[in-house]
Amino acid sequence: MAKIKMPKGTPTIDMTPMVDLAFLLVTFFMLAANFRSNEPVDVNIPSSIGDEEVPEKTLILVTVDKGGRLFFNVTGDSTVRKSVFSQMVKKYNAKVDNSHLEEYLKITSIGCSMAELPAYLSTDGEGRKKFQTLGIPADSTNNQLKDWINYANLAMKEYGKTAFLKAKDEAKPNEVVKPEDFLPKFVLKVEGQAEYVRAKMAIETFRDLNLNNLHFVTSLENKQ
Repeated sequence: MAKIKMPKGTPTIDMTPMVDLAFLLVTFFMLAANFRSNEPVDVNIPSSIGDEEVPEKTLILVTVDKGGRLFFNVTGDSTVRKSVFSQMVKKYNAKVDNSHLEEYLKITSIGCSMAELPAYLSTDGEGRKKFQTLGIPADSTNNQLKDWINYANLAMKEYGKTAFLKAKDEAKPNEVVKPEDFLPKFVLKVEGQAEYVRAKMAIETFRDLNLNNLHFVTSLENKQ
């Protein structure tokens, strides 16, 4: 009896479903990602094996770059940032308008004196990186950094009270809402090659305001 020979050939696989799946995954990650504005300064932070995480929604952040310049940022609700901006503008009589406020709300950090603020905010992201400034003043005769931190602390506390009560009312059964999660978190991020005297100046500014619960941001190394 003759044997039936199966035809030889290379099997084919329809990859169309895989392409569709890959496209859906890429689309998902693009929609789910949170994009940040360009930092006005690039900071290479020193390494650490600590693994404590600080929530970003209530941060009051001071950054020290390689050249020792001080930068300030407060995260969270726009009402907090607007309040801080308005208080600083009022105290230092800065000549700004609504366009400057809108730009301030878009960027991540302020890194100049109040006298330079209008020009600083009138510059785009790349321009701010090249902006000729010594950073935020923080010496004993003109400590503008202290005012930024103080106004941010007061505004964040006030907003936190309302946000906590709202979150508590909207909480699901058995969901724990902690008031401390709505308090400001103070963070210092220092470039690894920055002079210690500049970092110390920032630390002393926090201490002058009796804000001693300061977190230091570092990159992580693998634990042995």
